[in-house]
Amino acid sequence: MCATRAFHEAALPLFPGDGDEAAAAPIAGRLPSYIADHRKRLRLRFQEGGAAAMPDYELLELLLFRSLPRQDVKPLARRLIDRFGDLNSVIAAEPVRLLEIDGVGEAVAQDLKLVEAVAQRMARARVMHRPVLSSWAALLDYCHTAMAHRATEQFRVLFLDRKNVLIADEEQARGTVDHVPVYPREVVKRALELNASALILVHNHPSGDPTPSEQDIAMTGQIQDAAATLGIVLHDHLIVGRERELSFRAQGYL
Repeated sequence: MCATRAFHEAALPLFPGDGDEAAAAPIAGRLPSYIADHRKRLRLRFQEGGAAAMPDYELLELLLFRSLPRQDVKPLARRLIDRFGDLNSVIAAEPVRLLEIDGVGEAVAQDLKLVEAVAQRMARARVMHRPVLSSWAALLDYCHTAMAHRATEQFRVLFLDRKNVLIADEEQARGTVDHVPVYPREVVKRALELNASALILVHNHPSGDPTPSEQDIAMTGQIQDAAATLGIVLHDHLIVGRERELSFRAQGYL
């Protein structure tokens, strides 16, 4: 299982200024000055210091300002962080889970998923149609962005051409919190359809611990054997955890 991230600023409240919160309900007419001033302060802090100068819940507030322009969003930001743990997990949460939170409607859920889609699209653009082995850090960043905070397992295959340029990135299967069905024949069949010469397998462990299971190791061997018979190389299998990724190649499994 993944280790829980430790926070050492225990003496400071997670959400300072609780006493000036308003009820999480739409406000008719002009926003009260304390809410308008609070929003102005957060926007100025972001403008001057960027994301690094702000904790997760304040960045989340900035996002929620746009979804809920007539409401004090601090209580909602608190509920979302409390439920999901951090900003990454809020953004990656499935819409059905977001809608379980009091104060989250379709507009909020859609805006949060839009942020996730944009982040993934930007990370993907840094690796698509580029030599993967010379942009390995960008590839790991993309895999982490796309998969690290998912609540269920996802199995993806990265297809490479003869020059190890990434020509396709496809989700092959989705599963449960600890299992995803993978069929080696389908992986190799798709590689042939794309005229791929090499593969990189990627899947996530929602537990946070990227240590491979016996099933992970066995499945990787089956795909490697099936690919090799057709002259297709399996470069690596990456398991994505919350805080780090594990490479089968680096760990000696391949």
